[in-house]
Amino acid sequence: MPLNKFIAQCGIASRRKAADLVREGKVTVDGVGITEPATRVTGREEITLEGKRIRPHAEMVYVLLNKPRGYLTTLEDPQGRKTVMELVRGAANTRIYPVGRLDRNTSGLLLLTNDGELAQKLAHPSFEAKKVYQVTLDKPLIMEDYRKILTGVELEDGLASVDAMEYLDSKDGRELGLEIHSGRNRIVRRIFEFLGYSVEKLDRVMYAGLTKKQLPRGNWRLLNEKEVILLKYFK
Repeated sequence: MPLNKFIAQCGIASRRKAADLVREGKVTVDGVGITEPATRVTGREEITLEGKRIRPHAEMVYVLLNKPRGYLTTLEDPQGRKTVMELVRGAANTRIYPVGRLDRNTSGLLLLTNDGELAQKLAHPSFEAKKVYQVTLDKPLIMEDYRKILTGVELEDGLASVDAMEYLDSKDGRELGLEIHSGRNRIVRRIFEFLGYSVEKLDRVMYAGLTKKQLPRGNWRLLNEKEVILLKYFK
């Protein structure tokens, strides 16, 4: 197929824009710079764009799961407990892996893929993948602690802070919406536990721009082309 068509099938740009990228000298095939968009390729070559290898989406699978509570974010469990892999059985003909983790009692969005490069990117602190949670506490969060969380609390592994937070029920004070980009283990639960609260429910409602819209609990869907492009090529 023409090189610009191959680039388009990788979900990077339209065929016209892909042709421009080739003409601009940003593409190599097996280490050789190519400036002719109609250059024929099979797809088995090592094709790079600005030094980064690209592959067609047909080789990659991106699954978004709305995880229920009670499932482990792991490929298998020696104790025979339920894992998220049971929920996405049949989603792909190849083995896919969770990106990051949600603990057993946390529900919400989880991405699974066989794209190791994307998984590494999303997990890296420099990417600062935004996560939005809905939190239900065992008791109302007092304003003094609300301010402490926004300022940051010093945990055993360093300062932990959130990007934004608000009460979801002003009368109750137990339910909050929280935005954070840290990927540290159990960070949301640990912030509240540090101040003497127990998290009764924790639900991730947004992850790296992906939402639970029209995705019931326990269900999964494949990402569309636009979502994959945004995850792979935009911060």
